[in-house]
Amino acid sequence: MMFKTPVSALVLIHTADLQVLIMERADKKGYWQSVTGSLEAGETPRQAAIREVFEETGLDATQYDFQDWQATNTYEIYPHWRYRYAPDVTNNLEHLFALVLPKQLAIKLAPDEHVQYAWVDWREAAKRVFSWTNVDALKRLGERHQLSL
Repeated sequence: MMFKTPVSALVLIHTADLQVLIMERADKKGYWQSVTGSLEAGETPRQAAIREVFEETGLDATQYDFQDWQATNTYEIYPHWRYRYAPDVTNNLEHLFALVLPKQLAIKLAPDEHVQYAWVDWREAAKRVFSWTNVDALKRLGERHQLSL
């Protein structure tokens, strides 16, 4: 069995007015999240983020304002997903990115990963996503926006 690398990318896809794309997981009803995924062999976090955006949404991140926030979170992998990793792995290092779109765009979901998507205000997104690191990234997005005003 090929184990997943415990290093991932999280990408907040949003518009300038902070409408954020969130997607409901196919394997966990009610679990909403931003784009996220583990690095594959030989990938950098940036490459993984761009790949994951395309796989999960059909969008080419290189055609828009793609931002590397130069920030990371370390979190404990949920027990029900640990079987994907080597037996001694319990933590994951997550790199944060953002993709700013000119407007809300239609998304082409990967049906094996997500069942629906929504564009919501960043505060609403922070209430609906299940991962504390996703909540943290959304709060950082709100803070960044306030600082730029």
